[in-house]
This record gives sequence, structure tokens and C-alpha cells, in this order.
Amino acid sequence: MVLRAGIGKPGPMARVWYHVFPLGAVGAPRVNDPEAPVVPRLERLRAWLPHIADLGATTLLLGPVFESSTHGYDTIDHVRVDRRLGDEEDLVRLVAQARDLGIGVVLDGVFNHVGRDHPRFRRLLAEGPDSAAARWFHVYPNPSTPDGFTYEMFEGHAALVTLRHDEPEVLDHAVAVACHWLDRGVAGWRLDAAYAVPHRFWRSFTERVRARHPDAVLVGEVIHGDYADFASHTGIDLVTQYELWKAIWSSLNDANPHELAWALERHEQFCHAFTPLTFVGNHDVTRIASRLDDPAQLPLALAVLFTVPGVPCVYAGDEWGTTGVKRDEAGGDDDVRPPLPDAAPTGTDGVGRLDGPAASVLALHRDLIAARHRDPWLETGRLDVVEVTQHRLVFRVSDVDDGRSRTVALDYGGTSVAVS
Repeated sequence: MVLRAGIGKPGPMARVWYHVFPLGAVGAPRVNDPEAPVVPRLERLRAWLPHIADLGATTLLLGPVFESSTHGYDTIDHVRVDRRLGDEEDLVRLVAQARDLGIGVVLDGVFNHVGRDHPRFRRLLAEGPDSAAARWFHVYPNPSTPDGFTYEMFEGHAALVTLRHDEPEVLDHAVAVACHWLDRGVAGWRLDAAYAVPHRFWRSFTERVRARHPDAVLVGEVIHGDYADFASHTGIDLVTQYELWKAIWSSLNDANPHELAWALERHEQFCHAFTPLTFVGNHDVTRIASRLDDPAQLPLALAVLFTVPGVPCVYAGDEWGTTGVKRDEAGGDDDVRPPLPDAAPTGTDGVGRLDGPAASVLALHRDLIAARHRDPWLETGRLDVVEVTQHRLVFRVSDVDDGRSRTVALDYGGTSVAVS
């Protein structure tokens, strides 16, 4: 890999995110015991904050931290920290320590659905489909079922009960939850399964939340569909860029630069409508180190991630080459959501604890993130595909204000990359 030293002038910090799935990262039990005592496992994440800062991340994206039955997305209580992680004081302390290091904390807001143990759904089970609690859900009386009714569930998961988003109380609840934690210092929200929620709900949500917290960062999880249409109708700041994620690893595995070139041209169009949140790994997909058929192609994938417009996000562990394959089966997410090591790969004194390939991957992340900080204009730059052949792809990102640019040349045949 070739990186030109000294490219760009010092300027404001670029936005770089770091994503952690807390329940997995701290080794919490997979199933929550409602009678168990609170265990302050968030302390383990606080110990990792210096590493996150040293890497160059400016935002910590935390997966679910609220009381749930299992994996965090079957929420029971949106204003209570999961007892497997700690309590409100533990979370607020983590947020404050992160802020002291220049890192904002974004929480995972699951407002499309709740778990069956949510108090509203338990009231529905106790009082029946004609109760006031039923207004929160899409309920259809059916005496032949064990519950006496059927209900809409999220993507076929009976444990995830879809909320009724045209019910004012549901909107009031989501806004109240968002502001509750913003009042306590968090920087914003990742809106889980945002693509499954009506646009008008998110529009009202964003307007009401920003009336109280105008600087709140909101990112919508959109896996498929019309990204630009979603952004324009909801007012949400950032949108997850799954199209680019897929094209990066798929084009490398298939030795097909044309696939990535097409996705980059799409990406440029998206940037006119919203700010993409870019990534090569997250808690829902196979790790990039396992996804690539040839590990030598990792620098190419990372060069794209850290040079294209948008906000790049690193999934915890990817920065030293952690492997893990997502499987479509019970417990299929476990391999991509493992516990973090007891100690971060670097201490507060900057001393490394890695060697070999892992150390090289970490050094590459640091170099590319440092280059991103030297050129913060990349976030809003203009992207042009300059050349695409059977084995080579060249693209350029230009500063729309003063003509500065960076050119990235990907050699698929020789698995090399140059940034100039």
C-alpha cells in the first residue's frame, strides 16, 4: 500500500465512528434474568475509550444498552439500562468520559418493535385485544391462537412485536425516550430498522427531537429501498450505505472493478441527498476479514472506506483483523459479536499489544484515519470514477470549495492500492 506522507493541511477533525455491540463486547449472558442483580459490565467499555480515541474515532456508536430479554433488540424498558450492563449512572459515566476524550456517544434506538416482555405487550396479554394497551400494536383477534389474537411481528420474529406507528402514544414514547438520554449527554441516535417505519413517523420524530436538541445526530438503518427518498421525507441526517458495503467486498472477491465503479457512481448521487454512513463491517454482517476471499485485498477495501465521501464507521475488532461469520440460524450472530479482549490493543501510553498481521491491520487503520483527519473535506467531497478496466479502478474525490483532490488507484490483479 502506498500512502503519501503529509497530504492535506491540518484542519477540523473529520467524523469517524467506532461501533460496539455492548452485550457481546462485555461477555454478558445471552438471556437476561429479570431477578438477577445489576452487573456494571459497562466498565469494560470505559477501559477501551482511550484506544478508541487513539485510533482517531470521534463518535462511539453503541448497540442496544436498554433492558431486554436477550440480544437487546427485544426491548423491555427504553429508559432502564440492561441489568447485564449496569445502570443509568454507569452509562452516564461512560458518556461523560467519552466526551472528555472528544468522543460523542450515539445510542441504538429500537422504535420499530419491542419484545414480548415489554409492559405494554404484557398488559395486552393480560387484558386482551380490546384493551387500551392494544392501541400500541397491530392486533387481530383470533381465538384459535394461544394468545387469543395475532399481531404483526418484525420480519417473522415472534419475539419482536411491531409497534403501531400511527398511534400518537407510540410517537410520544419514542420522542420522550430520545430526549431523556439526550438530556443526559448522548450525542444522538441510530434508528434501528428505520426502513420498516413509515416516513411520516420519522419526520414527526426528528422535528420534535430537534426542537429540544437541535444538534442531535440521527442515523437511519436502511438496508434496502430508496435511500434518497427516505432521507428527503424523514429529515434524518445519515443513512447506512449497504449498497457500497456489498459492492466493496463483492467486487474484490469477483475481481470485478466494474461492480464497485457502478456503486461509487451511485454513492456520489446519494451524497447529493444525504450523508452516507459507510462501513465494511457491523454487528449484523460477516466480518470483513472473513468476507474477503484473499486477505491481501483488505487494504483496498479500507482505502475505499476511508477516502469516499460520507462518514466512515469501524466495527470493534475489525481494526486488528478479527474474523467471524454470520450464519442464518439460532445464535448465528455470536461469531460477529464476540467479547472484546480484556485489554485494548494499545494502552494509554501508546504501547502496542499486537504483533504480526493484526498489528499491520491496526497500523493501516491508524494511517488511513489520520489521513482522513488531515483531509476532513473528504466527507462532503465530489466523487468521480476516472478509470475502470478489467483489473483496475481509479477514482478521485475533490474538494468542491478549493479544488483539492485525492486520487485512489485500486489494482485488483496485484492487490495493491495507491492514494495520492
